[in-house]
Amino acid sequence: MIVVMIMGVVYSLAINNFSKLSDDSMKVTLQTLKEYLIHTPHEKSAKLLCLDDCSSCDVFVDGVKSSTIEDFLDDGVVTYRYEFAYGFVRAEPEVYFNKDDVEENVCFSYMVDENGIGDQALVEYKDKFYDYSSHLSETQVYNSISEARNAKDDFAKEVTR
Repeated sequence: MIVVMIMGVVYSLAINNFSKLSDDSMKVTLQTLKEYLIHTPHEKSAKLLCLDDCSSCDVFVDGVKSSTIEDFLDDGVVTYRYEFAYGFVRAEPEVYFNKDDVEENVCFSYMVDENGIGDQALVEYKDKFYDYSSHLSETQVYNSISEARNAKDDFAKEVTR
């Protein structure tokens, strides 16, 4: 009887998790991207890689392509990195070679490692700024780069106190 009850509980938990994965409310957006990649089962890394005009993005789990996301972004996305002395500096796109060792144009990429720590970046897209730099909180969204800079400055002041 106890075995049947345990199996029932495990079954109901598993079905609940599968329904969450197929739920349309878990759509990938720039605001949910970090959480999506963190919750994608991986051992080393989970990465979103968008090539050319960003119309199609691939999700790589531990270096192996696992899925494709269509119409996620367009080529209007800009990525910045934060440097304490200079503020936000436009980040150069990474170099990517496909399976035939041909270099491809990277429009956007974002990766989290096995500890759930993602790239330290600020992403500008459609007049919004998405801050992926915090390990302890969800992605922050700002209406301007100056608002994001003020938040970084306030955080730096708080840390140095």
